[in-house]
Amino acid sequence: MKRTLLVITLCIFAGFSFAQKKAVKDAKSAMKNIDEARELIKPALTDPETANDPETWKLAGDIEYKAFDDERTLEMQKEITGKGGNEEKMYVGLYNMYDPYIKADELGEMPNEKGQIKNKVRKDIVKNMRDGHRFYINGGVYYNDKQDYKRAADFFERYWELPLLSMFDDTKGDFNTQDSIYQTIKYYAVISSIQSRDHDRSIKLLNKLISEPYIQNSTYKESDAYELLASEYQQIDDSLAFVKTLNEGASRFPGNKYFTPNLINEFIKGGRTTEAMAYLDQAIANDPSNTCELMGVKASLYAEQKDYANAEPAYLKAISVDGNCEKALEGLGVLYILQAQDLKEKAGQTSSRSEQAQYDKQTADFYQKSLPYLEKYRDLLKARNADFDIDIKPALMKLQNVYYNLSLLNIDKSAEYEAVQNELGISDKQ
Repeated sequence: MKRTLLVITLCIFAGFSFAQKKAVKDAKSAMKNIDEARELIKPALTDPETANDPETWKLAGDIEYKAFDDERTLEMQKEITGKGGNEEKMYVGLYNMYDPYIKADELGEMPNEKGQIKNKVRKDIVKNMRDGHRFYINGGVYYNDKQDYKRAADFFERYWELPLLSMFDDTKGDFNTQDSIYQTIKYYAVISSIQSRDHDRSIKLLNKLISEPYIQNSTYKESDAYELLASEYQQIDDSLAFVKTLNEGASRFPGNKYFTPNLINEFIKGGRTTEAMAYLDQAIANDPSNTCELMGVKASLYAEQKDYANAEPAYLKAISVDGNCEKALEGLGVLYILQAQDLKEKAGQTSSRSEQAQYDKQTADFYQKSLPYLEKYRDLLKARNADFDIDIKPALMKLQNVYYNLSLLNIDKSAEYEAVQNELGISDKQ
């Protein structure tokens, strides 16, 4: 009885195995009908008897390659026949051939029972993959135009990774991965992924882009990848990775205007003012050309702590390096106003006329010290046609405050005050 059951079982498995092998054969015979061939090969891709045969997966790839090639041929003959191929079907075949070919090659690289590797499928696969390589660009552009950014990224990424496959180890010279086109498509893969809002994938691609040697090109700078990576980490609220990337970017690109200000902001937001100060000093040493911006930030940190003694020389240092440093000109002017206001408050709290007179004199001195810096700041804004409401108006209001208070302290600035009032569209008669 047991022997009978064993024979029956073996017959069933043999029959099933035969059926799957027949499915492979039938799929091969049905290549003229792509849809039919696709359906016929499916069962063989999962059956243990055929799923580990490189020829099975090669055939699956061949079916897709033929789908791609047939439509491509029709497109190329369009000018002669007047009838083109189906562009989307062409790209579907191109995309679908990739994974089966890789699987077939991996199986072909498996050693046999004697420990020998006899990869009989690689030659044809390499030929077809190389032939289709450049069309992954076209596919990416095609889906990008349709605003299907995920699929566009898929195609651009396959153009990027195909030359790096192990099957091309001996023929890497067939691809010029050092040219600007290759670098551009790598970047397009990243941008398309970002546009698809797939943060995890974008981070993975950006880290890959950064890990590979940067080749000079006209599409993106090396620092762009770090900026984009930092932005992706920021969007998923990974503050540790965000700060780490900012640190790396600031170290590699000291002249970049993105990394250092953002890193300092992170320090400040976290209440790490001392670290921010130390980093600013290092950043200024690394990039003296950015002293205006960085020293201005350092001075403003001192000012926020009411450490006027350190804030003033910091602003003056920035101005000595760049006489038109708007941030420092405005900051120093405001710094003197703040000190004037402090003294004005003290004057109002004393009952001693002599003390009040002394405070008034010191107050006036600070207001007067602020004027040349605020007036130059206003003039610079006007000279570059800055936005009135956003930039010029606030600058005029600061001057208005100073002129008004000096007039109260018996220093006649009525003409200047009236001129500013007119610019602001304000009338004392209202």
